[in-house]
Amino acid sequence: MSASTRPTAINAIEAPPRSRQSIYPAPLATRVAGREKRPLGDLFGLKNFGVNLTRLEPGAESALLHRHAKQDEFVYVLQGTPTLVTETGEELLRPGMCAGFAAGGAAHHLVNRTSGDVVFLEIGDRTPGDEASYPRDDLRARMGADGKWQISHKDGTPY
Repeated sequence: MSASTRPTAINAIEAPPRSRQSIYPAPLATRVAGREKRPLGDLFGLKNFGVNLTRLEPGAESALLHRHAKQDEFVYVLQGTPTLVTETGEELLRPGMCAGFAAGGAAHHLVNRTSGDVVFLEIGDRTPGDEASYPRDDLRARMGADGKWQISHKDGTPY
């Protein structure tokens, strides 16, 4: 989309969903089945940070439990009551609550353990050369020079 055809404002729920459902290899990808991301920031050509409108169906996870080495993340709950899971515990969130995760901080993810959908905004910066670590899974993600995630086992062997 060129700068001249980008919108200046949209109804977020009408933004097209991300075509690729997950960067995770099978069978890990099944844990985020039921997650739908609408990349809002991309529609406006944002380069420094990303914004996703994310919906989790009952039983879905926002991501695997992870932390970023260089990128900060922020979530704001719009609908539903997701469980925020970190390495140190769990907390039930409700609409209007938010949570932030500084680069290198606590590993985290959201889980929808309810019978209704959860909807939230997730905002993160796009610092080049980021890596994500996954304390509970044999997975490592490195951002390549092309801005795409490269996935491997923790020892570096490819999936």
